[in-house]
Amino acid sequence: MSYQRRQTVGVNIGGLMMGSDYPIRVQSMANTSTMDTEGSVAQAQRIAEAGGEIVRFTTQGQREALNMQNISHALRQRGCQVPLVADVHFNAAVADTAAAYCEKVRINPGNYVDPARTFKKLSYTDEEYADEIKKIESRFVPFLNICKLHHTAIRIGVNHGSLSDRIMSRYGDTPEGMVESCMEFLRICVKEQFTDVVISIKASNTVVMVRTVRLLVEQMAKESMAFPLHLGVTEAGEGEDGRIKSAVGIGALLCEGIGDTIRVSLSEAPEREIPVARLLVASIEECAAKRAEVRATIADDTATVTFHETDWETLQLKAAMTVGALFIDRLAHRLVIHNEGFAPDRLAELADAILQAARIKFTKTEYISCPGCGRTLYNLEDTIARIKAAVKEKAATDPRFNTLRIGIMGCIVNGPGEMADADYGYVGAGVGRVSLYKNKTCIEKNIPESDAVQRLIQFIEQDL
Repeated sequence: MSYQRRQTVGVNIGGLMMGSDYPIRVQSMANTSTMDTEGSVAQAQRIAEAGGEIVRFTTQGQREALNMQNISHALRQRGCQVPLVADVHFNAAVADTAAAYCEKVRINPGNYVDPARTFKKLSYTDEEYADEIKKIESRFVPFLNICKLHHTAIRIGVNHGSLSDRIMSRYGDTPEGMVESCMEFLRICVKEQFTDVVISIKASNTVVMVRTVRLLVEQMAKESMAFPLHLGVTEAGEGEDGRIKSAVGIGALLCEGIGDTIRVSLSEAPEREIPVARLLVASIEECAAKRAEVRATIADDTATVTFHETDWETLQLKAAMTVGALFIDRLAHRLVIHNEGFAPDRLAELADAILQAARIKFTKTEYISCPGCGRTLYNLEDTIARIKAAVKEKAATDPRFNTLRIGIMGCIVNGPGEMADADYGYVGAGVGRVSLYKNKTCIEKNIPESDAVQRLIQFIEQDL
């Protein structure tokens, strides 16, 4: 079947149109402090110059939301018209403020009205549960009215790592729970005739991410909704692993015609995400066609794919994008890649990396690391490098380190939740402070950053 894009309504984001009648938009998120106006403006310009069409900033409090006005004003003075998005968690009043100064506001259903998750099992009667939905509506509708007044779009952004205790108690930590968390808010938007809505529903696990987005598309169709979708794999990491993981998850859906805007979340400078995202968008039709060919020739659980690329990163991305869904759907379990000009051993390593990204076969330590934002209070790239070096040293004498999944998170927004998929975690807790986790359980709280990497490795050694 030939590639065909899913039909979605048009959404106006400060003059930039998004939806199936428009190009797939590419975006990123700043990792500067939102109170650093000059630094934020400079980074937004770099993202725009790299080809980014939307730039998001964390607005964790009222002062950050208010300072978005200064960032916007300075950018416009410099001739940069890129739409700005405020990213809001835990404080609905901040979303109200940001709506006056930004082209779009992202809210997280998991913590917009529901309290921050504690992973406690809660019990509700159907009537009590309905009352909770009414609480959401009573708080959400005034925000939508502010957005209508200022012509501000919204993003309803569900993250696997930040589902509320209420949702998880009724649906579990499941794709169905993630979809319902989103639909609760979408139904209110429809009721209020507010249509400038974009949706994202993300996870660090590519299998969960792809299956959940597909389920959301089905549910929206059942309820006669066709809102644009923002695609991304959260905490994808950095380097080739981050690129491959992103291409597996995002690419699987793009090749199915799903997705109107994408963000490749890398633990690197934000502008470095843009060329990766642009290559994925440019490769959709080629990879969709090749995926159909490969699917038709799968034999003995093995998928074989041939490319003629001369650039290694291009090969990585196209290979992962082409076959990702085949492995996510468990249609194959082995991968053989052919491409003249690259050594067979290197191609075999690439195949293993794709299989790991699709959760088929694990051959090395997996790092679930966030891209960082204004909430991150330590040097993320340096910390990732130090943790990787320490783990590599230990793995040289203890192969068990090669089987681990380690989460490295800038803050608690997704930290403990996304790390449910990790064995151990390193989470920013404040200025110069870090908390360490085993799965969702905090094992050391607010320890000095200077000691945190060593103490993480020591705990893993003792726990293995």
